[in-house]
Amino acid sequence: MPQNDTSVAAVALPATSRVSGFYASTDLADAFAIHLPPGASTDPETLARFIFAQQPRWVGSLMGLRDLIVARFGLKTATQLQDPAHAGHHPRIGIFRIYETRPHEIVLGEDDKHLDFRLSVMHDAVPPTGAHQIVLSTVVHCHNRLGRLYILLIAPFHRAIVQATLRRAAHSGWPRAF
Repeated sequence: MPQNDTSVAAVALPATSRVSGFYASTDLADAFAIHLPPGASTDPETLARFIFAQQPRWVGSLMGLRDLIVARFGLKTATQLQDPAHAGHHPRIGIFRIYETRPHEIVLGEDDKHLDFRLSVMHDAVPPTGAHQIVLSTVVHCHNRLGRLYILLIAPFHRAIVQATLRRAAHSGWPRAF
């Protein structure tokens, strides 16, 4: 089911999201929304798995470069995060640990020595039309200067990745509701 509306909009963190107000202080907080077509799944875990499976190839290249750099500082690499021996036995979607699943939202993230972050993939209805959308929100709390420097450097890439991934998911065609 191809989706023609691939526009992604920056929006405020939804007040009803679990990640809104998750940390006492944040060093990065953003949210991006994209409309879902009629008949698309609204299950947040299904949508999260689909969204993160649609990442553009250039994202993989950037993650490889990131891993080469951060490994020198003792930070977790994407390879480690996907390896159960390093990541623990927590359920995951790609590199992200699943922290909570609710009927309209799934909260993912990771904790490391330099920063902690949470992602929310939340299904929402847009007033007054009731049209369906997905809002992908990110909040980051840094523990030290390394974390703040890291966020400063990757924030533009993060925003570009989120938007490109949502557009690609829409272009691929959203999974259908059961």
